Amino acid sequence: MSFHVVVGYGPAGAATARLLAELGHSVRVVTRSGRPPEPGIEHVALDATASERLTEVARGATAIHSCGAPPLHRWATEWPPLASSICAAAEATGAVLVMLGNLYGYGPVDRPITEDLPLAATGPKGRVRAALWEQARTLHEAGRIRAVEVRASDFFGPGVTDGGHLAARVMPRLLNGKPVTVLGDPDAPHSWSYLPDVARALVEVAGEERAWGRAWHVPTAPAASIREMVNRVAADAKTGPVAVRRLSPAVLGLASLFSPLIRELREVRYQFDRPFVLDSSAYESAFTVCATPVEEQLKATVEWWLERLAAPATGA
Repeated sequence: MSFHVVVGYGPAGAATARLLAELGHSVRVVTRSGRPPEPGIEHVALDATASERLTEVARGATAIHSCGAPPLHRWATEWPPLASSICAAAEATGAVLVMLGNLYGYGPVDRPITEDLPLAATGPKGRVRAALWEQARTLHEAGRIRAVEVRASDFFGPGVTDGGHLAARVMPRLLNGKPVTVLGDPDAPHSWSYLPDVARALVEVAGEERAWGRAWHVPTAPAASIREMVNRVAADAKTGPVAVRRLSPAVLGLASLFSPLIRELREVRYQFDRPFVLDSSAYESAFTVCATPVEEQLKATVEWWLERLAAPATGA
């Protein structure tokens, strides 16, 4: 078994670190604040923009999994130095750089999204995402690092909370049989990448030399509208049908005055106002990870949320 470094401990970083530990690998997680140790996982408090210190922490690693992200409103200023530091650590240590990406870099697309499409986004967050991969790919092609990017659509599943569109803003109300309000057209087809599948793909490509040097899409189930997903979750949880309401432009504008997240999401409203479909067939044809059946995704997600929501009352 080998030694892996995971930068960031949000939903994807945590899922990746825990999966690596379950598989018997040695895992070191880097975050600003650190955390208590977990079985098989060492947590280190470190500002990952400090490249020399990050290099020392990553010395001997097989792979560095870049799963951290600044808050949306600080992407343009904080992500480039973080990415440069991680690239420098990958070059100095020889570790494979495994980057977690998303679909912002493509910009609006009128067809299913495949990895061969240009990174043509014009908005600031889309351009940041594109630049991160362009930097890593340039270093890879120059022979200075070995890099691969795994791109996901919106996260869904156990562990996805504040940042998910089928998470904290929806799940508690849904599981209590209350109406939910969503961003964009509730009937537009949309791809949802299941968090455990994201982690499985990040782990798999780290050890697949033929994956390196390009981007891949996380194996993702067929697209389903948010209304369809809400109805299926409600049926699985036996909370009965719930109303799904679209957040009006006026309310969205007002909410953006008070919520940095809502304000920043205006750039990518197109992802919810029109079909937004990820094609992961290239990955599934080349490697072993496939999308978890949707029924299993829903069951696990409902169970996780019910346990989470019950925890304060039970003292767990």
